[in-house]
Amino acid sequence: MSALFNFHSFLTVVLLGICTCTFVKMHFPAILEQRNGFRGFFWKAARIGERLSPWVAVGCFTMGVSIIFF
Repeated sequence: MSALFNFHSFLTVVLLGICTCTFVKMHFPAILEQRNGFRGFFWKAARIGERLSPWVAVGCFTMGVSIIFF
């Protein structure tokens, strides 16, 4: 089933996207300088990861536990 139709998979993809964008911005900030257009979406995801990092971490932990045990 596609990640768009399964809510659990969709949340996993969104959390992985936020974490990946935040990681890339921390190590290569020049890649995500542009705030509009296609790269602006990834800049916003990185900003969410920076500002809400405790909540994103809790979400990643919860998703990991649910993937392993359920």
